[in-house]
Amino acid sequence: MSLNPEFAVIIPARLSSTRLPEKALADIGGKPMVVRTAEAARRSGAMRVAVATDNERIMAACATHGIEAVMTDVNHHSGTDRLAEAAVLLKLPENALVVNVQGDEPLIDPMLIDRLAAHLAAGSAPMATAAHPLTAHAEFLNPNVVKVVLDSRQHALYFSRAPIPYPRANAAQGLPESMNALRHIGIYAYRVPFLHTYHTLSPAPLEETESLEQLRVLWHGYPISVLPCEHAPAAGVDTAEDLARVRAIFSGSL
Repeated sequence: MSLNPEFAVIIPARLSSTRLPEKALADIGGKPMVVRTAEAARRSGAMRVAVATDNERIMAACATHGIEAVMTDVNHHSGTDRLAEAAVLLKLPENALVVNVQGDEPLIDPMLIDRLAAHLAAGSAPMATAAHPLTAHAEFLNPNVVKVVLDSRQHALYFSRAPIPYPRANAAQGLPESMNALRHIGIYAYRVPFLHTYHTLSPAPLEETESLEQLRVLWHGYPISVLPCEHAPAAGVDTAEDLARVRAIFSGSL
């Protein structure tokens, strides 16, 4: 398999958002956030970048800025379900790879996209994601920080909002370096046939409990290969404070 595989980037983007209403269209330096994210993805080695949405306003914003977009069903259970429909609408070939970049990641590193596509291509797993070392005890305990534990093949054993693996001997004294706690990075890559398979899988009880869609994959017995990264990527936009920070970066004031 080539170290530089052909792949597409699909960016799922819904208009509704609980913590930051209509954030996909939030202005960042004169362009909507979803457009900024797509422009960052275009700086990767992707052969094609498209937005998958359920809203006409997002479609219109993408058209205004020359970003390919497709309209998908409003009732999808997860972003991956939306990607599966988009892959059909975009007529992606069965041997293609797809990298899922979230629409609220205008600072996404194009090299991370390339590395994840190459990581998936080099192995046999149907799906891949990424993780980096977690060293702050407060983040280890934070339920908004998703953790992942791996097996000897660097495949995910489990993802959780709980502190895993739990250091029973010294849980109150911080994180021992030998524990190798990992924070999950919310970027995914898929083989197109597996996207079609995913769309047929029933939601899993663990997925509902943890509110983590990747647990559906593990529940049904499919492996997820994990790309190890040395450092955390730039944070996405979840809150008004995040948006102000990103706007400052684009304006050059940070």
